[in-house]
Amino acid sequence: MRWTATVATVVAALALAAPAGAHPAGPGSAGLGDPFFPLAGNGGYDVKHYSLRIAYTRATNRLDGHATIVARATQGLTRFDLDLRDFLTVSALRVNGRPAQFTQDGQELVVTPRRVLRAGRTFVVSVRYGGAPEPIVDPDESIEGWVPTDDGAFVVGEPQGAPGWFPANDNPRDKATYDIAIDVPAGITALGNGRLVSKATRQGRTTWKWRENSPMASYLATATNGVFELRISRTRHGLPVYDAVDPREAAAAWPVLADEPEIVAFFSELYARYPFDAVGAIVDHAPDVGYALESQTKPNYADAPSLSTVVHELAHQWFGDSVTLKVWPDIWLNEGFATWSEWFYEERHGGPTAAEQFDAVYARPATSSIWRNAPAALPSPDVMFSSSPYDRGAATLQALREKVGDRTFFGILRAWYAEHRHGNATTADFIALAERMSHLALDQFFDVWLYQPGKPAGW
Repeated sequence: MRWTATVATVVAALALAAPAGAHPAGPGSAGLGDPFFPLAGNGGYDVKHYSLRIAYTRATNRLDGHATIVARATQGLTRFDLDLRDFLTVSALRVNGRPAQFTQDGQELVVTPRRVLRAGRTFVVSVRYGGAPEPIVDPDESIEGWVPTDDGAFVVGEPQGAPGWFPANDNPRDKATYDIAIDVPAGITALGNGRLVSKATRQGRTTWKWRENSPMASYLATATNGVFELRISRTRHGLPVYDAVDPREAAAAWPVLADEPEIVAFFSELYARYPFDAVGAIVDHAPDVGYALESQTKPNYADAPSLSTVVHELAHQWFGDSVTLKVWPDIWLNEGFATWSEWFYEERHGGPTAAEQFDAVYARPATSSIWRNAPAALPSPDVMFSSSPYDRGAATLQALREKVGDRTFFGILRAWYAEHRHGNATTADFIALAERMSHLALDQFFDVWLYQPGKPAGW
């Protein structure tokens, strides 16, 4: 087994962890019980680092991967699962350097190590796999995962696409750092999260190595590849900016991306310093996708984005990527915050105020679909990306702003980020924070805005 230097460093650090306790050993759970995706994620361990080596050739739609996963057992483990779609076939698997038994069933890669993994101890899993990747179809019939394009692949993972290209503990609660090496035909650009470590071409193929040093949920990982113009620059504060644009989208995309440094500076002043050590954008020509995703450090756009879309995806770097939901029904914590951030950006850049945008939303009739489902009480995953978490979620924040005043409201947003930076949070956490900082009982307010269907009244 070949480890990268980063993997070796992570293992060495984790070896200093507390010794294992006397917990009885058993199998880890096959899922973490998310209300919308109960089999996503796996129990019994916590991933610390992924080292992914991916080779892809679009002409044959062939993906070959080698994943090295460093994790800590949270219980004694006789068996554990990883999430990996079964159109990718595992050819070899080792745990701590020893061959391990494994089976594949749907999205579950079930691993039985030769020896019991003791609670509190670090272990390393090496998985070799390959196949023809297929897009994942979500409950709302959108597609994600490894989506082939005419010149490469558009790689996005929200909410369940990551196991379409690498074995993962695919739950937002299990964040980890990443090394991502992507081997593609020469002339193809491959983008991963974080900073570019190296680029080397040999025998007609180029390997792009990227490193994300901040904790990241698996759904935010990317390996988008294709024909791109890549521009590397820096903000005035020295933050690396990686912008990759498909030539077919260049005329419309480049003028909009020129505003990225100013947008980052704006939110850095409003919320806190930018969370990560790189920023950028991937603008592809992926007409079958039809949306953008806030992949950590490099949002993916399926076509040339509008300025408001770029503002939205960059706001997600604070709220969604750094502060991440614990369960998918809390998607408003991502989308409502990013949408309200759009509103406030426009307020401060000569557009309508957030209050005016709120008024426009609230003016929608009671029969409008926006009032059908409450943002924190979504009934099913097919409405995760409906207007309720976005517009009604943003309206909830603006209503809170008007109720508690600007000083308290902006203090709440900054504290929300500071208290949950690089972690996970819930709607209940946000309500508790808002009540603590405002010194108000806000049960009725949040009940009508976040939990009750129908147009909010009496708040």
